[in-house]
Formats: sequence, structure tokens, C-alpha cells
Amino acid sequence: MIARHPSTQFVTLHVGNFSEDLKNVGESLDRLPNMFVDIAARVGELGRQPITARKFFDKYQDRILFGTDATPHGDEYPQQVFNDQLYEIYYRFLETNDEYFDYAPAKIPPQGRWRIYGIDLPESILRKVYYGNAARLLRI
Repeated sequence: MIARHPSTQFVTLHVGNFSEDLKNVGESLDRLPNMFVDIAARVGELGRQPITARKFFDKYQDRILFGTDATPHGDEYPQQVFNDQLYEIYYRFLETNDEYFDYAPAKIPPQGRWRIYGIDLPESILRKVYYGNAARLLRI
């Protein structure tokens, strides 16, 4: 569908819903110049492969959008809690080289009992991921 509509910009949520296989997502991005991805609710997978994730962010820095699945009343789903704890996790993942920390603000992680690592992105990439790419895509 994305290939059949080259003049339409597509944002594929959750890193194309294939965040555990960044090689596959990268191949799609290489083939489809009108495809973008967001990182909503996928730091749990991305942070388990910090070296590969950092390379992915570097290569596709102009096509990655910041996002969460947070909702104001998401208390029932730990990865959707709209609070400072959730944003601290995203901050630690994107902006630090911290090691072995929780990917969700929950006593029992929602997807599995693993921890993640930060990818310590440079400021130039952070600006694009946090707002620059969305602003360009939305023409604002």
C-alpha cells in the first residue's frame, strides 16, 4: 500500500510494528521514501539492542518521530501511564548511556522481565526525533 501511494506520507506506528527487527524496518525505509516510523511504546524492544538501535537512529534520523502510547487515564496499562516516570524512561533511553533500567513504570513489566540500555543520541538527532521531523512532516 505504501509503495502504491508514493505521494502520501505514511507514519508507521511502533517502529513499523517490527521494532525487534530493525534490519527489516530499515529495508522498508530504504525501499519506501514516503515511510516514517514513530517509537511509541517500543523502547522496551529498542533498548534491548542499543548498538543496533543507535545505528538505526543515526541512519534514519530524518524519518523517526517521538511518540508514546500514554493516555491521561492509562493507569491500567503501565506503558501508557501519562506521568513523569514514563518520560524519564524515554529520556534515559534516548539521551543517556545508562544501563539496565526499567522500560515501563510498573512493578511487573507489561511485556517481559528484561531491562534496557540508553543509546545516548547527539543533540542534532534528538531535535529531529522530538519535534523537527514531525514539524517538517506536518508543515508547521
